[in-house]
Amino acid sequence: MDSFNEHGHAFDGPAEPIGVPPELPPRPAIGTDERRMHVRAYNYWASLLGGREFPSIEDLDPANITDFAAHSVLLDFTAGRDNPAMPYVGAAVRRECDIGDDIAQIDQVPSRSLLSRLTDHYMQIIANRAPIGFEAEFVNQRGHAICYRGIMMPFSSDGDTIDFIYGVINWKDVGDAAQAATTIEAELPPIVTQAECAQGEETAETAPPPEPAHLTWDNGPDGDATVEVPEEVVLDADAGLADRLWAARESAEVCKQCDGRSRAALYRALATAYDFAVAAAQSPEDYAEILFDAGVKAQARAPMTPVVKLVFGIDYDKTRLTEFAAALSNAQRCGIAMGGFVAFIEQANGGLKGLVAAERQARRPDKPQADKAEQGRERLRKAPAMTLAELPDEEEFALVVTRRNPSGGHEVVALVGEQAMLDRALRRAAD
Repeated sequence: MDSFNEHGHAFDGPAEPIGVPPELPPRPAIGTDERRMHVRAYNYWASLLGGREFPSIEDLDPANITDFAAHSVLLDFTAGRDNPAMPYVGAAVRRECDIGDDIAQIDQVPSRSLLSRLTDHYMQIIANRAPIGFEAEFVNQRGHAICYRGIMMPFSSDGDTIDFIYGVINWKDVGDAAQAATTIEAELPPIVTQAECAQGEETAETAPPPEPAHLTWDNGPDGDATVEVPEEVVLDADAGLADRLWAARESAEVCKQCDGRSRAALYRALATAYDFAVAAAQSPEDYAEILFDAGVKAQARAPMTPVVKLVFGIDYDKTRLTEFAAALSNAQRCGIAMGGFVAFIEQANGGLKGLVAAERQARRPDKPQADKAEQGRERLRKAPAMTLAELPDEEEFALVVTRRNPSGGHEVVALVGEQAMLDRALRRAAD
């Protein structure tokens, strides 16, 4: 989730999904309410930024955030990172974890409790300096299979140091883990496999060594293996706009995780962004509210630019954002329906680059552009010659255009007065 902000690297290793304990059933669906909660939590965090890298802890009062206070926890690192304090734990989290008001620090959290899964991610927040979204399942202290989804967001007391982290988590209690395997259908999308993330336009052998990335997390303090976020999020046909934005951001984060080496991940990210754009056109008021909350302006002449900023982040590489917006605009120009973008881009000649080129060509007027250089030559062929005495004498250097005359010599016919061009010529002369 973003933003949300962008980091990531490829993985290597076995092709099997990582870290699903063998005793667990397939994951049940986490519904739109849970997804919507984390979209709202992130939007709340983003609304407090005020142009800063991190919101101020002074602006956060977790007990009074009625939307998700019961499902949240606040970590305080002002006394050190090894054992942060927990000045606030929501009532729903306390009930699920069977803990009372006496639990005040990380080292007091019971193992195999839901709270242990949330607090286990805080070092990644500090390392990546960005919010982190995650989901997984585990068997809790009562022997029940729990499927959960969470987000953790950094706060600061001085605008630079991450000394507080606010987390929001939601969950489903599947019931007894031994019986659930025969009754629960696998409705959530598969998690990203290492082999899938390593596929792409470059081979895994040429990729740089893997590094820790904020889309990967340890499954808890009890030594479970690593779990990764789903590569693809499946939404209901009637999913709301906030859910579609969340799904698009999740896909964009997976794309960044692969560090540009997976064409499939990129196409999926663009596809979910396009579906969000289609849905936004059908819900203009909700879309306007999302833009306002994110501090992104609508652009009548480039309507897809705000979309890619919302999905990939406003700080993402500007050249790439421009390309992504052009590709989505071309799909819109061609009348591609929701769900059809992947097939559209895969069939395009040249893939993403082909769509970008097609959109740029479509924006040009039918009349061919005049050759400015040839127009300049024609004008200067008829221009009267200048003497060096006519050049301005207040500058040390001047850039001029000369023309060969009938006698074979050169005569000055124009002064190029742009400082940038003069500076470029001076740099070339220094080579």
